[in-house]
Amino acid sequence: MALRALITRGIGSRLLSTTVLRSAASSSSSNSALAGLRERLADGPDFEDFVKGDKEYAVYAPLPKERMRKPDWLKKVVPAGEEYTAIKKQLRDLKLSTVCEEAKCPNIGECWSGGEGHIATATIMVMGDTCTRGCRFCAVKTSKAPPPLDPLEPEKTAEAVKSWGVGYIVITSVDRDDLPDQGSSHIAQVVREMKARSPELLVEVLSPDFSGNMVDVERVATSGLDVFAHNVETVERLTPSVRDRRAHWHQSLAVLKRAKEAGARVPKTPL
Repeated sequence: MALRALITRGIGSRLLSTTVLRSAASSSSSNSALAGLRERLADGPDFEDFVKGDKEYAVYAPLPKERMRKPDWLKKVVPAGEEYTAIKKQLRDLKLSTVCEEAKCPNIGECWSGGEGHIATATIMVMGDTCTRGCRFCAVKTSKAPPPLDPLEPEKTAEAVKSWGVGYIVITSVDRDDLPDQGSSHIAQVVREMKARSPELLVEVLSPDFSGNMVDVERVATSGLDVFAHNVETVERLTPSVRDRRAHWHQSLAVLKRAKEAGARVPKTPL
Protein backbone atom coordinates (compact mmCIF):
# COMPACT_ATOMS: atom_id res chain seq x y z
CA MET A 1 0.00 0.00 0.00
CA ALA A 2 2.83 2.37 0.92
CA LEU A 3 4.60 1.64 -2.40
CA ARG A 4 1.38 2.28 -4.34
CA ALA A 5 0.88 5.61 -2.53
CA LEU A 6 4.42 6.71 -3.39
CA ILE A 7 3.95 5.80 -7.06
CA THR A 8 0.59 7.64 -7.21
CA ARG A 9 2.09 10.68 -5.53
CA GLY A 10 5.01 10.70 -7.98
CA ILE A 11 2.73 10.49 -11.01
CA GLY A 12 0.53 13.27 -9.62
CA SER A 13 3.55 15.51 -9.07
CA ARG A 14 4.75 15.00 -12.66
CA LEU A 15 1.30 15.76 -14.05
CA LEU A 16 1.07 18.92 -11.95
CA SER A 17 4.52 20.04 -13.07
CA THR A 18 3.64 19.47 -16.73
CA THR A 19 0.37 21.42 -16.38
CA VAL A 20 2.16 24.36 -14.69
CA LEU A 21 4.86 24.46 -17.40
CA ARG A 22 2.27 24.41 -20.20
CA SER A 23 0.27 27.17 -18.51
CA ALA A 24 3.40 29.30 -18.07
CA ALA A 25 4.41 28.81 -21.73
CA SER A 26 0.92 29.79 -22.94
CA SER A 27 0.90 32.88 -20.68
CA SER A 28 4.37 33.93 -21.91
CA SER A 29 3.32 33.60 -25.57
CA SER A 30 0.17 35.65 -24.96
CA ASN A 31 2.13 38.35 -23.10
CA SER A 32 4.62 38.59 -25.97
CA ALA A 33 1.82 39.00 -28.54
CA LEU A 34 0.14 41.65 -26.40
CA ALA A 35 3.43 43.57 -26.03
CA GLY A 36 3.87 43.50 -29.81
CA LEU A 37 0.37 44.91 -30.33
CA ARG A 38 1.07 47.75 -27.89
CA GLU A 39 4.26 48.65 -29.78
CA ARG A 40 2.39 48.83 -33.08
CA LEU A 41 -0.29 51.05 -31.54
CA ALA A 42 2.36 53.34 -30.01
CA ASP A 43 3.88 53.92 -33.47
CA GLY A 44 0.53 54.97 -34.94
CA PRO A 45 -1.04 58.45 -35.19
CA ASP A 46 -2.06 60.30 -32.04
CA PHE A 47 -4.42 63.20 -31.35
CA GLU A 48 -1.85 65.84 -32.34
CA ASP A 49 -1.55 64.37 -35.82
CA PHE A 50 -5.25 65.08 -36.37
CA VAL A 51 -5.06 68.56 -34.82
CA LYS A 52 -2.17 69.61 -37.07
CA GLY A 53 -4.28 68.85 -40.12
CA ASP A 54 -1.74 66.73 -41.97
CA LYS A 55 -3.09 65.65 -45.35
CA GLU A 56 -2.75 62.01 -44.39
CA TYR A 57 -5.34 62.37 -41.62
CA ALA A 58 -7.26 65.58 -42.40
CA VAL A 59 -10.47 65.92 -44.44
CA TYR A 60 -11.44 69.18 -46.17
CA ALA A 61 -14.59 70.74 -44.68
CA PRO A 62 -16.64 72.53 -47.39
CA LEU A 63 -18.39 75.84 -46.86
CA PRO A 64 -22.14 75.75 -46.02
CA LYS A 65 -23.31 76.26 -49.65
CA GLU A 66 -20.39 74.59 -51.35
CA ARG A 67 -21.25 71.36 -53.17
CA MET A 68 -18.72 68.56 -53.23
CA ARG A 69 -18.58 64.96 -54.31
CA LYS A 70 -18.66 62.50 -51.47
CA PRO A 71 -15.17 61.15 -50.70
CA ASP A 72 -14.28 57.67 -51.88
CA TRP A 73 -13.87 56.38 -48.33
CA LEU A 74 -17.55 57.17 -47.67
CA LYS A 75 -18.77 55.03 -50.55
CA LYS A 76 -19.32 51.33 -49.99
CA VAL A 77 -19.46 48.66 -52.64
CA VAL A 78 -21.83 45.71 -52.49
CA PRO A 79 -20.10 42.90 -50.52
CA ALA A 80 -18.84 40.19 -52.86
CA GLY A 81 -15.80 38.13 -53.77
CA GLU A 82 -14.43 34.66 -53.05
CA GLU A 83 -13.28 35.41 -49.49
CA TYR A 84 -16.61 37.03 -48.58
CA THR A 85 -18.57 34.11 -50.00
CA ALA A 86 -16.33 31.55 -48.28
CA ILE A 87 -16.65 33.16 -44.85
CA LYS A 88 -20.41 33.55 -45.20
CA LYS A 89 -20.78 29.88 -46.21
CA GLN A 90 -18.60 28.74 -43.32
CA LEU A 91 -20.60 30.76 -40.81
CA ARG A 92 -23.88 29.39 -42.15
CA ASP A 93 -22.59 25.81 -42.14
CA LEU A 94 -21.47 26.16 -38.51
CA LYS A 95 -24.64 28.09 -37.60
CA LEU A 96 -22.64 30.98 -36.14
CA SER A 97 -23.88 34.56 -35.85
CA THR A 98 -21.83 37.71 -36.41
CA VAL A 99 -22.33 41.24 -35.19
CA CYS A 100 -21.34 42.29 -38.72
CA GLU A 101 -24.64 40.96 -40.06
CA GLU A 102 -26.94 41.41 -37.08
CA ALA A 103 -25.94 45.05 -36.51
CA LYS A 104 -25.94 45.74 -40.28
CA CYS A 105 -22.35 47.01 -40.29
CA PRO A 106 -21.51 48.95 -43.49
CA ASN A 107 -17.90 47.71 -43.41
CA ILE A 108 -18.79 44.03 -43.69
CA GLY A 109 -17.45 43.81 -47.26
CA GLU A 110 -14.01 45.08 -46.26
CA CYS A 111 -13.61 42.76 -43.29
CA TRP A 112 -15.02 39.61 -44.88
CA SER A 113 -13.30 40.11 -48.23
CA GLY A 114 -9.96 40.95 -46.67
CA GLY A 115 -8.21 43.85 -48.38
CA GLU A 116 -4.73 44.65 -49.46
CA GLY A 117 -2.47 43.33 -46.71
CA HIS A 118 -5.42 42.26 -44.55
CA ILE A 119 -6.70 38.79 -43.70
CA ALA A 120 -10.41 38.16 -44.14
CA THR A 121 -12.14 37.92 -40.76
CA ALA A 122 -15.46 38.47 -39.01
CA THR A 123 -16.54 39.46 -35.50
CA ILE A 124 -18.34 36.49 -33.99
CA MET A 125 -21.44 37.15 -31.90
CA VAL A 126 -21.96 34.25 -29.52
CA MET A 127 -25.08 33.04 -27.68
CA GLY A 128 -27.29 33.39 -30.72
CA ASP A 129 -28.69 36.27 -32.75
CA THR A 130 -31.45 37.38 -30.36
CA CYS A 131 -30.94 39.70 -27.39
CA THR A 132 -33.06 40.04 -24.25
CA ARG A 133 -32.56 43.81 -24.24
CA GLY A 134 -33.72 46.55 -26.56
CA CYS A 135 -31.20 49.40 -26.79
CA ARG A 136 -32.54 52.10 -29.08
CA PHE A 137 -29.45 52.32 -31.30
CA CYS A 138 -29.11 48.57 -31.96
CA ALA A 139 -30.44 46.56 -34.91
CA VAL A 140 -30.10 43.11 -33.26
CA LYS A 141 -33.34 41.14 -32.79
CA THR A 142 -34.88 41.13 -29.31
CA SER A 143 -37.00 38.69 -27.32
CA LYS A 144 -37.84 37.94 -23.70
CA ALA A 145 -37.21 34.24 -24.37
CA PRO A 146 -34.53 33.66 -27.04
CA PRO A 147 -33.70 30.14 -28.28
CA PRO A 148 -31.49 27.97 -26.03
CA LEU A 149 -27.70 28.16 -26.35
CA ASP A 150 -25.86 25.86 -28.73
CA PRO A 151 -23.56 23.76 -26.50
CA LEU A 152 -21.22 23.16 -29.46
CA GLU A 153 -20.83 26.86 -30.27
CA PRO A 154 -17.54 27.31 -28.34
CA GLU A 155 -15.84 24.52 -30.33
CA LYS A 156 -17.30 25.65 -33.66
CA THR A 157 -16.27 29.26 -33.02
CA ALA A 158 -12.72 28.22 -32.14
CA GLU A 159 -12.41 26.09 -35.29
CA ALA A 160 -13.70 28.89 -37.53
CA VAL A 161 -11.30 31.48 -36.03
CA LYS A 162 -8.36 29.07 -36.32
CA SER A 163 -9.09 28.49 -40.02
CA TRP A 164 -8.97 32.26 -40.71
CA GLY A 165 -5.38 32.48 -39.48
CA VAL A 166 -5.85 35.86 -37.76
CA GLY A 167 -3.72 37.09 -34.86
CA TYR A 168 -6.47 39.13 -33.13
CA ILE A 169 -10.16 38.35 -32.77
CA VAL A 170 -13.06 40.16 -31.15
CA ILE A 171 -15.86 38.09 -29.64
CA THR A 172 -19.06 39.90 -28.78
CA SER A 173 -22.42 38.60 -27.62
CA VAL A 174 -26.06 39.36 -27.09
CA ASP A 175 -27.40 39.88 -23.56
CA ARG A 176 -29.02 36.79 -22.08
CA ASP A 177 -30.81 37.94 -18.93
CA ASP A 178 -32.96 34.80 -19.20
CA LEU A 179 -30.09 32.47 -18.23
CA PRO A 180 -29.05 31.73 -14.60
CA ASP A 181 -25.47 32.95 -15.17
CA GLN A 182 -26.49 35.27 -18.03
CA GLY A 183 -24.23 33.33 -20.37
CA SER A 184 -20.93 34.06 -18.61
CA SER A 185 -19.89 30.37 -18.51
CA HIS A 186 -20.62 30.04 -22.23
CA ILE A 187 -18.48 33.08 -23.12
CA ALA A 188 -15.64 31.87 -20.88
CA GLN A 189 -15.72 28.48 -22.61
CA VAL A 190 -15.51 30.16 -26.03
CA VAL A 191 -12.31 31.91 -24.93
CA ARG A 192 -10.79 28.71 -23.52
CA GLU A 193 -11.54 26.76 -26.68
CA MET A 194 -9.94 29.43 -28.89
CA LYS A 195 -6.84 29.62 -26.70
CA ALA A 196 -6.52 25.84 -26.71
CA ARG A 197 -6.48 25.73 -30.52
CA SER A 198 -4.59 29.00 -31.13
CA PRO A 199 -2.36 29.79 -28.10
CA GLU A 200 -0.82 32.91 -29.68
CA LEU A 201 -4.19 34.38 -30.69
CA LEU A 202 -5.08 37.64 -28.94
CA VAL A 203 -8.70 37.50 -27.81
CA GLU A 204 -10.86 40.51 -27.01
CA VAL A 205 -14.28 39.93 -25.48
CA LEU A 206 -16.85 42.68 -25.82
CA SER A 207 -18.78 41.68 -22.73
CA PRO A 208 -22.33 42.31 -21.49
CA ASP A 209 -22.80 43.89 -18.03
CA PHE A 210 -24.39 40.71 -16.60
CA SER A 211 -26.84 42.96 -14.71
CA GLY A 212 -23.97 43.96 -12.44
CA ASN A 213 -23.42 40.41 -11.15
CA MET A 214 -19.70 40.50 -10.34
CA VAL A 215 -19.37 36.72 -10.12
CA ASP A 216 -20.31 36.52 -13.80
CA VAL A 217 -17.95 39.41 -14.63
CA GLU A 218 -15.06 37.64 -12.89
CA ARG A 219 -15.81 34.39 -14.71
CA VAL A 220 -15.28 36.06 -18.07
CA ALA A 221 -12.40 38.28 -16.94
CA THR A 222 -10.43 35.24 -15.73
CA SER A 223 -11.18 33.02 -18.74
CA GLY A 224 -7.81 33.67 -20.39
CA LEU A 225 -8.81 36.62 -22.58
CA ASP A 226 -6.36 39.40 -23.42
CA VAL A 227 -8.74 42.37 -23.59
CA PHE A 228 -11.94 42.80 -21.57
CA ALA A 229 -14.15 45.36 -23.29
CA HIS A 230 -17.54 46.66 -22.24
CA ASN A 231 -19.39 49.48 -24.00
CA VAL A 232 -20.80 52.36 -21.99
CA GLU A 233 -22.24 53.44 -25.39
CA THR A 234 -22.79 57.11 -24.50
CA VAL A 235 -22.32 59.74 -21.79
CA GLU A 236 -24.08 59.40 -18.44
CA ARG A 237 -26.70 62.07 -19.23
CA LEU A 238 -27.93 60.27 -22.36
CA THR A 239 -27.76 56.71 -21.01
CA PRO A 240 -31.47 56.45 -20.01
CA SER A 241 -32.66 57.59 -23.44
CA VAL A 242 -30.21 55.48 -25.48
CA ARG A 243 -29.65 52.21 -23.65
CA ASP A 244 -32.04 49.58 -22.34
CA ARG A 245 -33.52 50.44 -18.93
CA ARG A 246 -31.54 47.56 -17.35
CA ALA A 247 -28.22 49.11 -18.40
CA HIS A 248 -26.82 51.82 -16.12
CA TRP A 249 -23.82 54.13 -16.37
CA HIS A 250 -22.41 53.37 -12.93
CA GLN A 251 -23.15 49.66 -13.34
CA SER A 252 -21.01 49.61 -16.49
CA LEU A 253 -18.17 51.43 -14.73
CA ALA A 254 -18.37 48.92 -11.87
CA VAL A 255 -18.13 46.04 -14.38
CA LEU A 256 -14.94 47.49 -15.89
CA LYS A 257 -13.45 48.12 -12.45
CA ARG A 258 -14.17 44.58 -11.28
CA ALA A 259 -12.74 43.09 -14.49
CA LYS A 260 -9.47 44.91 -13.86
CA GLU A 261 -9.42 43.86 -10.21
CA ALA A 262 -10.01 40.24 -11.29
CA GLY A 263 -6.89 40.32 -13.46
CA ALA A 264 -7.99 41.40 -16.95
CA ARG A 265 -4.78 42.83 -18.42
CA VAL A 266 -6.46 45.34 -20.72
CA PRO A 267 -9.92 46.55 -19.68
CA LYS A 268 -11.37 49.12 -22.08
CA THR A 269 -14.56 50.85 -23.14
CA PRO A 270 -15.55 52.87 -26.21
CA LEU A 271 -18.34 55.45 -26.30
